Amino acid sequence: MRNGCATGAPTSATGSGTPRGAAVQAGGTGPRLPGGGRLAGVAEGWWPVLALTQRAASAAYRLGWLVVRRVPESWARWVFRQIADILWRRQGKGVQQLEANLRRVVPGATGMQLRELSRAGMRSYLRYFMEAFRLPVMPRERIVSGMYVAGQEQTALTHLRAGRGVIFALPHSGNIDLAAAWIMTRGAGPVSTVAERLKPESLFEQFVAFREGLGIEVVPHTGGPSPFGVMAQRLRAGRLICLIADRDLSRAGVEVELFGEQARVAAGPAALAVQTGAALMPVTLWFEGKEWRGHTNPEIPVPQAGSPAQKVAAMTQQLAAVWAADIAQHPEDWHMLQKVFAADLDPARLPAPQSGRRRITPQ
Repeated sequence: MRNGCATGAPTSATGSGTPRGAAVQAGGTGPRLPGGGRLAGVAEGWWPVLALTQRAASAAYRLGWLVVRRVPESWARWVFRQIADILWRRQGKGVQQLEANLRRVVPGATGMQLRELSRAGMRSYLRYFMEAFRLPVMPRERIVSGMYVAGQEQTALTHLRAGRGVIFALPHSGNIDLAAAWIMTRGAGPVSTVAERLKPESLFEQFVAFREGLGIEVVPHTGGPSPFGVMAQRLRAGRLICLIADRDLSRAGVEVELFGEQARVAAGPAALAVQTGAALMPVTLWFEGKEWRGHTNPEIPVPQAGSPAQKVAAMTQQLAAVWAADIAQHPEDWHMLQKVFAADLDPARLPAPQSGRRRITPQ
């Protein structure tokens, strides 16, 4: 449930199906777990087992939050690296799709180079989960000293201090939950995101409690008020929202060029900027050693001409171009184990009918 800035890998938590921040993103039948499995008892589960029922998935995550934070970090890192390597060697559907996506990022890579890159990618992905389980007890000083963000961070904070809302639009990369916790220490105020309502409800409640414990407001995608409406309200109130938006299978997204191919990404961040006047700023995160890095890119302005739908499409294409440039610098930290390129998608889902309305959909 990796969702937006609050969270994406655990993609939702905002984010999205796995525990990651707020996502403006796609559908599918449920959130994916490391290795490509879905929570609702599929063949590629989070732990190296054949399947996880909903109840087992909930119990596994509960165990993770209870146990992983209590063992030495070096032990946790070793265990999660072993899990990553096991999933990588199994070459399940998630790993295969990761390699297919990375082939677009590094088109000149040999087969061996691609396999090494996907192994690094799985280790990065599982690192996110390990850190998510430990984040509730991670000292504030460690977060502050270990995170460095280049670019327009101060510009974003200036907007917020002046009462202008800011949208951080992110791909599935790095550690979004930790970044959200870090930006709040910098004076950004509360962060809001959108989370998919997972099954069973107990698992969803765990992710909500995790993110709310970090100070992140989690708005459920279903079973409550309109997520788009709530996010618009927060932006008009001069607040920060974080949305993971580099994938959308909801038939309500935008087709863009990404790494030289057509891809489907979420329209929500740009639609919110057009509607509210908030600053839309692409952000990319990655790991560096045992620390964390990020890049806050300049604001993508709303075009002067065109219909609302045309403005959203143009701004979303600019988002994709910025993400591509940043992801290409750190491809191993792009945690995209799902289909995003049009050539890989089910043709029955394409093309999506275009309309002026957009909705926020979690990963």
